[in-house]
Amino acid sequence: MSGQDFFHQGDRVAVLTAQPLDRLLDYRAPEGGCFRGAFVEVPLGPRKVLGVIWGAGGGGFDSAKLRSVIRVLDLAPMREEMRQFLTRAADYTLTPMSLMLRLATRAPGLSDPPSMRKVLRLGDSAPERMTEARARVLTVMEDFSALAFTAKELSDLAEVTPSVVKGLVKQGALREEETPRDLPYPPLDPARPGKKLTEDQAAAAATLAKAVQSGSYGTTLLKGVTGSGKTEVYLEAVAACLRSGRQALVLLPEIALTAEFLKRVEQRFGATPAEWHSGATMTERRRVWRMVGQGSAQLVIGARSALFLPFRDLGLIIVDEEHDTAYKQEEGVLYNARDMAVLRAVMCSAQVVLASATPSLETWVNAEAGKYKRVDLKARFGTAVLPTMRAVDMRSEALAPSTWISPTLKQAMTLRLERGEQSLLFLNRRGFAPVTICRACGTQVACDNCDARMVEHRFLKRLMCHQCGETKPVPEVCPSCQVEGKMAPVGPGIERLGEEAAALFPEARIAVLSSDLFGSARALKARIEEIAAGEADIVLGTQLVAKGHNFPLLTLVGVIDADLGLQGSDLRAGERTFQLMRQVAGRAGRAERPGEALLQTFQPEHPVILAILSGDEEEFWRAEAEERRAAGVPPFGRMAGIILSGSDLAQVFDLGNALARNDGPLRQVGAQLFGPAPAPIARVRGRHRVRLLVKAEKGVALQEALARWVQPFRMKGDLRLSIDIDPQNFF
Repeated sequence: MSGQDFFHQGDRVAVLTAQPLDRLLDYRAPEGGCFRGAFVEVPLGPRKVLGVIWGAGGGGFDSAKLRSVIRVLDLAPMREEMRQFLTRAADYTLTPMSLMLRLATRAPGLSDPPSMRKVLRLGDSAPERMTEARARVLTVMEDFSALAFTAKELSDLAEVTPSVVKGLVKQGALREEETPRDLPYPPLDPARPGKKLTEDQAAAAATLAKAVQSGSYGTTLLKGVTGSGKTEVYLEAVAACLRSGRQALVLLPEIALTAEFLKRVEQRFGATPAEWHSGATMTERRRVWRMVGQGSAQLVIGARSALFLPFRDLGLIIVDEEHDTAYKQEEGVLYNARDMAVLRAVMCSAQVVLASATPSLETWVNAEAGKYKRVDLKARFGTAVLPTMRAVDMRSEALAPSTWISPTLKQAMTLRLERGEQSLLFLNRRGFAPVTICRACGTQVACDNCDARMVEHRFLKRLMCHQCGETKPVPEVCPSCQVEGKMAPVGPGIERLGEEAAALFPEARIAVLSSDLFGSARALKARIEEIAAGEADIVLGTQLVAKGHNFPLLTLVGVIDADLGLQGSDLRAGERTFQLMRQVAGRAGRAERPGEALLQTFQPEHPVILAILSGDEEEFWRAEAEERRAAGVPPFGRMAGIILSGSDLAQVFDLGNALARNDGPLRQVGAQLFGPAPAPIARVRGRHRVRLLVKAEKGVALQEALARWVQPFRMKGDLRLSIDIDPQNFF
């Protein structure tokens, strides 16, 4: 440790806190001194807050009036590469450092001293009387046998009252024990044999392992058709990372994928890794954060925010389904986890593997340009073959009013039912109907707080706004003209499609997979496992089903509205439709039985639909890239979205017009400004929203120009301005 890194008692030190101050605060070093990167507790007004020693104090304030750091916390210090990562990420996304630190310390009780706690494990006795609630508790304990839970965590997970848990303890079905709050994770064994790989897979795994062993930075696109065994390949890269003594991180786009993935990791390495996502308990999140910093967690499986954990020696980052829009954080700190993974790896000399059957155009272009390496898996694993794909031209199908399953699709589903195989109907619309309209006056029921139509959710017997989550009962009387009995659902949602499927196939077992139909990740996981075991004949799903699930009996995929994503002006509409359709179709025929995918479309001649059916993915990416290049838009240009919001529409537009009139810093770098204009969804949670769009050439220092442009403007009242670098949507 250099002399510049250690501060003696009384020295002036600069502390970064997670409080919304956007500046470093000066304090005096405490008794015993402190060092750069140390986590500390400092006084701020009447409160005690968490902070990090960022360096020497800045001065300009009377030393005699400086308050002292209260204490240095018993936490692994923030490493220099982490400080650089947060600083670079803040500069790129134009985010205050206080918000970056908040993102990097999102675990409860970090300032609490180490202590013991009472946890529960399975006991030796069976309860005298088994009830449904007790059975749920014991099932949770068996499902997560490697973990111990506090009484509250267990009652929450099992969805029972605390008294049920207490009763099981009294009867010896559960036993209490004292344990340290934060235990190291069990060691993973990279020497355990993995699944037997094909020649293609073994070659790909060897390439990735060699890159990891180099100990240097690099990014590789692992492109493999759906069902080609990408997971088994990159787990070999994880094994190479563990053998070298470094830590690994696997990012997944969806919590629902975690349970199945953890089983595969446990089979491969003999123990369960650390988990970091919104479904993890607060206690578990604190344990992960602390153990990662101490090097006592070798592998973390997590959501996008796991990138900001304080890894001691991160050697590998896997971004699974790297094209997935879930990797873009759309609130608070606006960042893309795929891009931040690459930045983090640069900072700590780690390898990145971007895995996808349908990569994002940005990743494909980087691989084409040689910036990223590329490894391809061109065949499905084992005897499975890719599904055949064809369009169902809806212009020539005879459909009854308010029905959406074509005769062609119905015939194909009937054949699967006769064979004992599963069919999947895909519609990317949650709820029963996207619009509820009055047939007397034409009024559409809208959200009171947003400019959005309310979606009927018949299972919940409510209308719901998908922007703010507000719900209300389905009205019997029109709120506009007061006529009774004229409210009617318009258009299909996944629940309405379920009713139609049940009417067409009354003997079939039907399962609906939609995120809003399950109260917990555990309930969703259980339903997915039941479907995979054959406990459904027809599965209906939203975008959730496109993400990595494996249903061995599924041989038919029917896409109800393949044109849905092609509407609107989103520059990524074609790319996203292509990715989604290919991913959904890839659910079919993943075992021995061949699969088929039918795409219902009113535009069978549309270039995107033709590309999906032809299977010539490289030609699609080339054409898409040329269009973007000609338009000068990402990845061949720079873009930034400016979102203004407030409760007073006139004030919001006044701010937008003032920004547009004073765009000198943007013109100086040749950037174009569009707007202000109402956002496509112009009001959310009672706040009016106005957007501006900045477009610039690839090599422009856009962030610097944006910072100079907005710096003179002060947000009055409840006005808010946020900048979205590389926006993924324009709502």
